[in-house]
Amino acid sequence: MTEGPSIPGQSGPPSGPPSGPAGRGAPSTPAESTPPSHPIGVDATRPSPQDLSAPAGWFTPGVRGIGLASLFSDLGHEVPTTLLPAFLSSVLGAPAAALGLIEGIADGLSGLAKIVGGPIADAPERRRAIAVGGYATTAVLSAAIGLAGAVWQVGVLRTGAWLARGLRTPARQALLADAVDRRAYGRAYGFERAMDNLGAVLGPLAALLLVALLDLRTAILVSVVPGFLAALAIVYAVRHIRVKPRAGAEPAARRGLGLPIRVLVRGRLRIALLVVGAFEVGNVAATLLILRASEVLAAGGWAGANELAIGLYVAYNVAGTFISVPAGRLGDARGFSLPLFGGFALFALAYGTFALGPADPFVLGLAFVAAGIGIGIVETGEHALVAAAAPAELRGSAFGLLAGLQSFGDLAASGVVGLLWSLAGGTVAFGYAGAWMLVALGATVLLRPGRAAPTGGH
Repeated sequence: MTEGPSIPGQSGPPSGPPSGPAGRGAPSTPAESTPPSHPIGVDATRPSPQDLSAPAGWFTPGVRGIGLASLFSDLGHEVPTTLLPAFLSSVLGAPAAALGLIEGIADGLSGLAKIVGGPIADAPERRRAIAVGGYATTAVLSAAIGLAGAVWQVGVLRTGAWLARGLRTPARQALLADAVDRRAYGRAYGFERAMDNLGAVLGPLAALLLVALLDLRTAILVSVVPGFLAALAIVYAVRHIRVKPRAGAEPAARRGLGLPIRVLVRGRLRIALLVVGAFEVGNVAATLLILRASEVLAAGGWAGANELAIGLYVAYNVAGTFISVPAGRLGDARGFSLPLFGGFALFALAYGTFALGPADPFVLGLAFVAAGIGIGIVETGEHALVAAAAPAELRGSAFGLLAGLQSFGDLAASGVVGLLWSLAGGTVAFGYAGAWMLVALGATVLLRPGRAAPTGGH
């Protein structure tokens, strides 16, 4: 899948240079200071032109390390993910229902783990340990599927890997906010999203290459190599990130591990989560886009409809990879109201196309690219908004709440769209998803100046 530079629409350059060395590209991170209490629409952290033209100001060792961790981790776990259906059916002789059950349990528990991992990651020392341990555990358990001799063993390993992946997510996002000056959150989160999407492109390709050279078990076992590279990358990042606690803030380690909902869902962060929520309840799983493309292409008489649809999905991920950093740069300069509006509009256009269901690979390809650009913009913007709006000492909890909203919002969206598809057809199903994109478009007005009360104690 962003600690944002200031929130959209903020006016005026900062009154002084960035505090701390990160603004000059040094490896250590600037001390957390209390930003002005501005409404969510007012960007008190908009960088100056000099900030925008100096990559060293945001491309810190911490940002590079976290980006590489996302790249290698996605590359590593996409290999067993791609090969899992064939492994279960051809090696273990399991029915298709086994794959659905395993993936459903793993995804559901991963979503819960993201919420639970949030409060754990509030304390800087804990978020470091969780991030490193999460990446290493995911690598080992995912690759160990290649050793499984029974379906239940695959289920246990897959679920364990996804639990570790879920727990580490809020910690990684909070670390990324620690790694860069707040005026460069968009570029930092955009880079991390770009690396994640690139891993999603390279992972299946690596899986195809490995199975051409090795048997299924060995191919899955080899995936531990990029997984361990991800763990090393996050260790490198952690060693270059330094956090100075904000004066007067209660140390996170002294608080309980409960999610401080009342503190989080108010003021600036509440507005950000409302906008995110309006999008997520209509954001369906990409597998449904692939299924819809396969369906309409097959109905139109296209040979190899499934392969064509998968190729279009590759274009989706490539588009998301290339747009993420430019979207973050624009958000850093102008605020995220405009980029998010554009991202939601692209999703509305894409879902409208899927609702109409043209049996034309070119038109469907444009819809996939529009959705890919949209997700690259939106995911970058979501994390940037939460990073800027959340109190520094509660960033882990804020990112846990965001990740939970994304996971369960997507689950609800995909479930409703799937049900509508079965009952009324794909046109109605994707029309429903497109309607939520229009709601999200309207919600962006909340991100403009003067639309929210300030949040104190940031």
